[in-house]
Amino acid sequence: MRSLWSRVADGLNRSRRSAGGRPERLRRAAIATNARIVFAVSAAATPFAIYAVTQAVLLPFVLAMVGLVAGLLTLALCQRGQYERAAAGQVYATLLTGLLLTVADPAIADFGLAVALLAPVHASLLNRTPVKKRSWAILVVVTGAAALSSFGILVWPETYRPEFTLIGALVFTLAALIVAHAANRLNSVFEVYEKGQINAYRHLIEHVQDAVMRFGTDGSVLFVSRSAERLFGCRRFELTGTGLVDRIHLLDRPAYLTAFAEANADGQARQVEIRMRRDEADRPSAPAYVWVEVSLSPIIDPEQADVRHEVVLLLRDITERHDREIELQKARLVAEEASIAKSRFLATLGHELRTPLNAIVGFSEMMTSGVVGELSPQHKEYAALIHQSGQHLIEVVKMLLDMSRLEAGKFELQTEAFAPDTLVEPCFKMVDAMAREKSVRLMSDIPRALPMLVADERACRQILINLLSNAVKFSHEHSVVTLAMRRQGRHVAISVTDHGIGMGEESVRRLGEPFFQAQGGLARRYEGTGLGLSIVKGLAELHDGSLHASSSPGEGTVMTVLLPINGPETKLEETPAVTPLHRDPAPQNMAKWQDERRRAL
Repeated sequence: MRSLWSRVADGLNRSRRSAGGRPERLRRAAIATNARIVFAVSAAATPFAIYAVTQAVLLPFVLAMVGLVAGLLTLALCQRGQYERAAAGQVYATLLTGLLLTVADPAIADFGLAVALLAPVHASLLNRTPVKKRSWAILVVVTGAAALSSFGILVWPETYRPEFTLIGALVFTLAALIVAHAANRLNSVFEVYEKGQINAYRHLIEHVQDAVMRFGTDGSVLFVSRSAERLFGCRRFELTGTGLVDRIHLLDRPAYLTAFAEANADGQARQVEIRMRRDEADRPSAPAYVWVEVSLSPIIDPEQADVRHEVVLLLRDITERHDREIELQKARLVAEEASIAKSRFLATLGHELRTPLNAIVGFSEMMTSGVVGELSPQHKEYAALIHQSGQHLIEVVKMLLDMSRLEAGKFELQTEAFAPDTLVEPCFKMVDAMAREKSVRLMSDIPRALPMLVADERACRQILINLLSNAVKFSHEHSVVTLAMRRQGRHVAISVTDHGIGMGEESVRRLGEPFFQAQGGLARRYEGTGLGLSIVKGLAELHDGSLHASSSPGEGTVMTVLLPINGPETKLEETPAVTPLHRDPAPQNMAKWQDERRRAL
């Protein structure tokens, strides 16, 4: 399920796109309206400007023509959809008007400079960044022109008249009206955008599955979403006051109140899982509790960091998840108990079988050696079979005992440094008889510069014997089994390669599982218990090593064991601190002790 915050983010993006169209339309409408105002006022002033020309006053006519041209040009640009250029034209026309007025009036602080000052304001409201920068640069030029005009360096062709001040005031009023209209439109843009955001938040909060509540600084409920009615089976007003706390299980109230206090007073986000009562229409008398995940998020105001904060609660029903976790815990406990019982059974079975098997093997050796008298050849053959079968069962019992010790964590390693190549000859001797039966040749590929290996030599020998016996067992007749050792970084890689039946990907993935055999079932061709590789894997992991397999059906198998050169890491057990029953007295001052000694003598 998607979280509330991701939904809110998506909703804000949608609202920004949907609401973003309307603010842009409002901005464009403001630009077009400004163009109409300029054109209309300039057209209305044109007859008076023409009359002023007949009276030898040129400035009104020039200003009216600037307004007419700017109005017509910006209107045409708006009709073509080029609103950016239209807005820029309005800004430049305002600056030109201010320049004309400030040159015509010798006073440095005149209405012309005031009109020019409104141009950057207009650009900041309706234009993009490049036009804003240019407007400020041109304003500097207009200010310089005002200074030159006041010193008489830059003068208007006609003599200054007092009417010019009135004309400047009228033009300034028009420019101020245009800027005020743009500001009003911009305010409408912000209102539309904020309203779109608020509507998006409200829509999302009211329709998400998680319940949302907002608390004031004093702990009073300010808002409850519609989802709370579905979560608690009650109306929203029933959750105000102490309604929410009353629904919390008695044992969980301290955890909730503590988390709320930390969020409200300290501004720390908290999350708790508590049980809360849900009203059900079919069982009004019997309370039903559900597990709810409560996320408490304080609303932090940077300007008021030392006061209490409003808190927003996000409540999510996690009953199903909690029930699944309990079921998984129960299943894990059952599996652990079954594993312990299995290990205990295997250990008991191994110990119970070892004593009679030792007797069977011992008596069969006595029979074959003639200690109890001469036997017929047929009886000797029977005794040899009994001895061979007994030895096989003893090996199985040893594997069972080793496996039970590994699973119980009772297999202790006796590590020491030794040369890994010394393992080859004794291990080859152990599987030599099996290899001769199948005409399998044993080969080794051991470099001379192998480092000393810190490990349990007996465990490493058992690893090699299991790998070699498996390789011989699954090899074809007259094939080769190769034992290789290499240094691989901080490890020694011991690999056994055969050219036997191989395995599929699924079998390779399950290698090392107790009692797993690639060829299972009653029709399997190869005998064995399926414990050899699981013991190899367990012994390798005890050394902080690992077991790897590479195989393909019909092409053979490569089994590799990686063992760390410096041995397994030492795991230090935590020991409790020792508190002395009696503290040693502080040493006395040596001079004082000598004085007391002299007085005693």
